Amino acid sequence: MLDAQFWPFLIAITLLSMSPGVDTLLVIRNTARGGVRDGVLTSLAICCGLFVHATISALGISLILLQSAWAFSALKLAGAAYLIWLGINGLLAAQRGNALPLGAVQGGRQAVPVWRPLREGLLSNVLNPKTVVFYMAFLPQFIAPTDPALLKSLWLAGVHFVIANLWQIAIVFMVGSAGRWLGSRFFARALNGATGAVLILFGVRLALERQPA
Repeated sequence: MLDAQFWPFLIAITLLSMSPGVDTLLVIRNTARGGVRDGVLTSLAICCGLFVHATISALGISLILLQSAWAFSALKLAGAAYLIWLGINGLLAAQRGNALPLGAVQGGRQAVPVWRPLREGLLSNVLNPKTVVFYMAFLPQFIAPTDPALLKSLWLAGVHFVIANLWQIAIVFMVGSAGRWLGSRFFARALNGATGAVLILFGVRLALERQPA
């Protein structure tokens, strides 16, 4: 698996993992909501979605999605609706002045079930058609014709999993160290308002994007 193509892949995937986007935004928001635990669980769930995309890419399902306008549009709209729903929750939380609109607030942060950050992280990744397109276009460049496609795709996704988690969990601890600020009502409202608006913007932009040629 450590062939000549691995090192260019490692450099490219590291730079891409450090690029800010929806994943980073969700990790920051959930860390502010429930502390380090929520942030780490969100990061792990987001990165577990990479294996889903690697599998469907290797099996050719991504190609079907890209060539079927209605299938791609359905996935795109589902992902956009989920981002907008998360954004609306954030705006409602900002209006109410809590860390999030539901649950019991403890010390300025919210006690939420373990499954919630896991669900939010996994769905935000799996329902993102950009990741489908990315894996379909990016991974084949590092898979030789003689390689077992599924095994090699999962191996590369595993490397992506490690790199992305290292970066996102570093962000979790940076945000978690600012607990005194995160515990204030003003910061919680500002953070939820800003992240809510940006998530809605991401969702609307995703819904309006055309299917790639």
